[in-house]
Amino acid sequence: MGQYLLSFICLAMVLTTICADMMRKSIVFDEKNPKYFYCPQEKPKGMNKMLVKARPIDKLCEYAGQPPKEFKSDCYNDIDESDYACAEKERIMTRLNPPNDTDTTTMASTTTTKSYMKLKAKKL
Repeated sequence: MGQYLLSFICLAMVLTTICADMMRKSIVFDEKNPKYFYCPQEKPKGMNKMLVKARPIDKLCEYAGQPPKEFKSDCYNDIDESDYACAEKERIMTRLNPPNDTDTTTMASTTTTKSYMKLKAKKL
């Protein structure tokens, strides 16, 4: 009896994880239409059978994952204000506006070594 209960609990945990992962990944972005993202209108049953609504990319993670209490999202379960949505927006914006070499490099060298690590070399 205990063996069946343990198997059932493990199966329930796996199914819950799979469903939650599908819910997280239900934000869709199309490179052909970069000003919009698509979010589900109802609970997704599969990636091929999802009713979605187009929304401006600026509305994705608009409140940095902390929507006001009276906020009503157009997306199912406020998925557009989740932590995943904010990470997805950052990934999308990096893809649309990749940093160029001049933004990521510096002209002058900088040191980040801590002072206790800047020891003089000992002569042998």
